[in-house]
Amino acid sequence: MKRLCLFLFLLAVSPVFTFAQVKQKAKPKAKIIAGPKPADGFVINGEIKGFPDGITVALLNGQTGATETETIMKANKFSFRGRTAVPDFKIILFNKQPPYITLFLDNSVVKITGVKETVDKSKVAGSRSHADFEKFNTSLEPYQAVFAEAGDYDSAATVKAMGVLGDFVKKHTDSYITPLAVIRYSRIADDPLKTEALYNLLTPQVKTSAMGMYVTQLIAEEKNSGTGSMLPDFSQPDTSGIPVKLSSLRGKYVLVDFWASWCGPCRQENPNLVAAFNKYKAKNFTVLGVSLDKAKPNWIEAIYMDGLTWTHVSDLQGWGNAVAQQFQIGSIPQNFLLDPQGKVVGKNLRGAALERKLAKLLK
Repeated sequence: MKRLCLFLFLLAVSPVFTFAQVKQKAKPKAKIIAGPKPADGFVINGEIKGFPDGITVALLNGQTGATETETIMKANKFSFRGRTAVPDFKIILFNKQPPYITLFLDNSVVKITGVKETVDKSKVAGSRSHADFEKFNTSLEPYQAVFAEAGDYDSAATVKAMGVLGDFVKKHTDSYITPLAVIRYSRIADDPLKTEALYNLLTPQVKTSAMGMYVTQLIAEEKNSGTGSMLPDFSQPDTSGIPVKLSSLRGKYVLVDFWASWCGPCRQENPNLVAAFNKYKAKNFTVLGVSLDKAKPNWIEAIYMDGLTWTHVSDLQGWGNAVAQQFQIGSIPQNFLLDPQGKVVGKNLRGAALERKLAKLLK
């Protein structure tokens, strides 16, 4: 999980779970459809009406987006067989283009039914893990505004959403969906100790899954130079080679943003950062970008292309960047929000979370 260019694709595959997921209490056995149950693997039988015969149907890794296997559509039907070491997100993509089906797959017999026009809303039956995923989405449906990119901060709704997430985790301690709930909880709770307490409820098997290990890293990063501590001063050269000290920005709220031109999730987040900067720069807020680039031309080009009109620094050492090493940065994008005295008042704030934090601080 070290040096992860943020937990990728997962955070974008569902509008309801942009930054987390949840679990359950009773553990009912998955309903198995008619047909042979794989002894040590999965079977996916799909029937999607409306696609022509012969188009490709691909099963993608939900974390990397890489194609794991392909087949073709015939008489509205397709099928896959395989094995997953642990339940995990998969994407079923038709004719190499969206929309797609998001599936949380375990080793079971899964039936998928739907129509081309609403393929992303296809019915999935047979996977207990996917059933947990759907239960989570349903439970969080009333609180989508808490995680939306726009809208005013609602403290009451945030507290309720935290309660829903916490309850889901407590009831689903052995579900591989639950780490996503912990991630989302951490984004709105802004309290690594409470996040850790929830994480500690998970079973050892779930903790050692890819998502479980990501949560371990997330908690460690949040506790390091966490909320309430003074962020140590540092100095690195800007794009002109002139040293810039963090302390030179004291007196303002400063978002210290770790990113790189080659980091896809960083570039995807940049429009949100630009919007926040433009909205609050007249209210004593600024950004200091710390790049983990090695190639200066690429770094400068990305600054220009993304419209990042704040101060940028880098020693052009990639993951060996001295400041990244100082603060144990093992994944990007990552950031610290500092108050005018240099104290950390927020960490890893992105999208709606950053907007709402700034709205509270800079009224």
